[in-house]
Amino acid sequence: MKKTALLSLLLFSLLNQVFADELGSLFKKLDQTLATRQTFMVIREERIAHLKELLKKSDNHYAKYSYNLDLYKEYQPYISDSAIYYLENNLVLARLIGELRLYDETRIMLAFLLSSNGMYKEATDILDSINRKTLDKSLTLSYYIAYDHAYGEMAFYSRSKTAAKEYGLIANFYKDSLVRMLDHESEQYLSLLETQLRDSGNILEALNINSKRMDKISPENPQFGLIAFHRSLSYKLNGEEGLRKKYLILSALSDIRHAIKDNASLTLLANQLYQEGKIDRAYEYIRYALEDANFYNAKLRSIQVSEVQPIIDRAYQLRSEAQKNKLRFFLILATVLAVFSIITLWIISKQKKGLFVAQNHLKEANSQLQNLNQDLNQANDQLKHLNATLSESNRVKEEYIGLYLSICSSYIDKIETLKNTVSKEISKGQVAQLLSYTKSSALIDKEVKEFYTNFDNTFLHLYPNFVEEFNALLLPEDRIELKFGELLNTELRIFALIRLGITDSSKIAGLLRYSVNTIYNYRAKIKNKSAVPRDDFENYVMKIGGV
Repeated sequence: MKKTALLSLLLFSLLNQVFADELGSLFKKLDQTLATRQTFMVIREERIAHLKELLKKSDNHYAKYSYNLDLYKEYQPYISDSAIYYLENNLVLARLIGELRLYDETRIMLAFLLSSNGMYKEATDILDSINRKTLDKSLTLSYYIAYDHAYGEMAFYSRSKTAAKEYGLIANFYKDSLVRMLDHESEQYLSLLETQLRDSGNILEALNINSKRMDKISPENPQFGLIAFHRSLSYKLNGEEGLRKKYLILSALSDIRHAIKDNASLTLLANQLYQEGKIDRAYEYIRYALEDANFYNAKLRSIQVSEVQPIIDRAYQLRSEAQKNKLRFFLILATVLAVFSIITLWIISKQKKGLFVAQNHLKEANSQLQNLNQDLNQANDQLKHLNATLSESNRVKEEYIGLYLSICSSYIDKIETLKNTVSKEISKGQVAQLLSYTKSSALIDKEVKEFYTNFDNTFLHLYPNFVEEFNALLLPEDRIELKFGELLNTELRIFALIRLGITDSSKIAGLLRYSVNTIYNYRAKIKNKSAVPRDDFENYVMKIGGV
């Protein structure tokens, strides 16, 4: 009996060691793959460039529709707004072609993509506008999948338990319809079944279904990353953190190798490592995850990563500070020991070689101490600069997090008010009046104006002397004079965003609701008025109000 127990314990220890070695190997592979991930992005960019060239040469609407669809598929996991752009182009082409099926197909894909990016209202509006009766079986499946996805996302991310429950019921309604329609051997059905089993707590059966999905797909397929991610969710619910990490790593590896920026594995892996106290690796992975979220350019993804990032950043800073304190202690100890050694050597040298030799040793020691002091002074200067930079970064982050939360709260109130107004108008039968209200651009103009006001106030709170310092960079005759009541104008807002680190013209255009060409023109126009070297103008702007 004792021999059997000892053998079992030995076997268990051996298996644990093998699994630990496997995890270590996977982490090493993930680090290597992250270091070379630019290579995989180049491959996707080459495919995109080739498709754009074919699109440019195409001479009929059907061909353009097909190439736009291919470009959407390339951009969908890569850059969200580019994917939306090509779907919107296909909406125009579908109208020109005059085929309702193509038009509905594009709208369903657009609704699915918008809901993935957190644009739930826009997604459901599109789906609500589709006539279900005109859809064939294939499009009906896609239609139900898009509805299930939209309401499932709304249920998952809603902060209201009541709303989440309501959205979940709607999503389940469409899931039930899909279960009846889907082929029980299809990937869509198996994925849906696995989710239902996992949500109901039947983890073992969910893992069996996931294994069936994995058997049907090659690890080289981009879908492998999603299936591995689903498996990690089941292991989490089952409390098997080691296996959860394994499949999060496999999912992240697949996403990186296919240049998929719309991912979650690396964020969850970073959070798990943080919980385990592995701060350095968690900090590195969350930085990569944030870079992917910003590149993908969907606000929902950036928010998800930013919920985890500050926690890991803070832990990393505390750890770095502790390491710095240890370093200071050891430097002091080393200095004391060095002095003690020098004194000892000086005494020995005095006894052996006399005063002359001892003095030479002392001079050499003093020289070493001076060099060490210089190195320490330089290190202290660098630390001061880094701490000041971090303080400013934290200040900006805190201000804008506060602003973001305030705006979110305001928009929730406005949506509630709008909902009540719509309900009242519909109950009164005032559909025409409601339609005219929705066609008016006054509401959007008001919101844009309010957005500018909020941005101007917050930015000038952070950098109160921005306008004066910015004008100092311009020639006297070209300095900007604000109108009465203006805090910032368009030119100043563009360079305010640049001061905050948003230098890409397309992102600035999206934020300020201008075309990219308009932003380019404004930037060029201001640079032509520069009192400093034109090519360095934006670098000077980045220093305004800096530490």
